[in-house]
Amino acid sequence: MALEDDPFGWQPTKDGQVMISRGGRTVTVLRGKPAAALAAKLAAADAEAGQLLLAKATGHYRHVGRPRG
Repeated sequence: MALEDDPFGWQPTKDGQVMISRGGRTVTVLRGKPAAALAAKLAAADAEAGQLLLAKATGHYRHVGRPRG
């Protein structure tokens, strides 16, 4: 499944965490400096770059863009 079909979502929390989800499920939660750095990068990124940043933050970047089969 490609990022276009099932993109990552992210939600900043009041206490500075960044919750990353995909397919309606929380994949990971970042806290502290990594969360702040990712939120700043996402604010400045376009949609495609944001998806790649989120994939890398979750550890799923190895699977992005690979054909299945």
